[in-house]
Amino acid sequence: MQELKISSFEKIRLDEFLRGKMPELLQTECSNSKIRRLIISAQVTVNGKVVTRPSFELRGKSEIKILFDKDKFFYEKKPDDIKFEVTKKSVLFENDDLIFIDKPAFFPVEQTITQNRDNLHDAVVRYLWKKNENLRNPPYVGIMHRLDRETSGVILFTKNRAVNKSVQNMFENHDFEKKYLAVVLNEGQFSQHSLEKKSFPIKENDEFCVEMYMERISSKCQAGKWGNVPENKGGKYSKTDFRVLKEIKLPDLIGKKAFLIECNLFTGRTHQIRVHLASKGLPIVGDELYGGVPYKRMMLHSALLKGMDFCVKSDFDYLS
Repeated sequence: MQELKISSFEKIRLDEFLRGKMPELLQTECSNSKIRRLIISAQVTVNGKVVTRPSFELRGKSEIKILFDKDKFFYEKKPDDIKFEVTKKSVLFENDDLIFIDKPAFFPVEQTITQNRDNLHDAVVRYLWKKNENLRNPPYVGIMHRLDRETSGVILFTKNRAVNKSVQNMFENHDFEKKYLAVVLNEGQFSQHSLEKKSFPIKENDEFCVEMYMERISSKCQAGKWGNVPENKGGKYSKTDFRVLKEIKLPDLIGKKAFLIECNLFTGRTHQIRVHLASKGLPIVGDELYGGVPYKRMMLHSALLKGMDFCVKSDFDYLS
């Protein structure tokens, strides 16, 4: 990690100040998006206090410290997002208040700090606006939960602000039944990245449960990694039931022992299924962050979302 120290004596926005100073200090161009990411990821302090708002206004003398990984800062990831438009075929269920979409892999749910990046929320807005072209303004679409970019399957949006509170309460009170499908390898040994150091052989029809307290275990400037953290250290309770459905063969992993696993969530923590399976030595295929073998995508799919008045399902074509 590298640390930069800069003093400011003017009244100016933090991001504007850094845009003017960092190219000079680093002797190279720094894009606006990189500087925004640096601030948002809590790597900038002003007079000893962390600032995460790019528009923060510097006033008078300000001592600024910047902590960053130089290699990662200058690395430009080429996004492999797919192009996607919501159609009748991708709408799994819709009424006056709710709309359920069959999300494809490699499409983010919402806008990121990368400018002009298409996302599912915007695609749903476009779809609903096209259905009612008489609207002067874009229709309302509320984000109630999220799926990782590479995760496919059922995701819910609201169409009416009046139902947001009740839907949020259903998620918080675990009134939704949420089932996912995952593909794992089970070769009798542990990946070096797994969270425990013991083997956990599985076979068809096996059932097991993982409970732990979870919290972020990586710094905010890295890929967000979560893990087992004691409750008294800030960990939040998480629980998932797993059932081994069947052994399968993946075309690109010939000779590997792969299993399709059903995951029944009782809580909804960030990366919950990924961490829970990795803790048993069963990282999801394609989930390299938690020790999974490299693959064309992370093999995790939101298969079912069930409430009192609806049951919405999505098929998982794990061979495609």
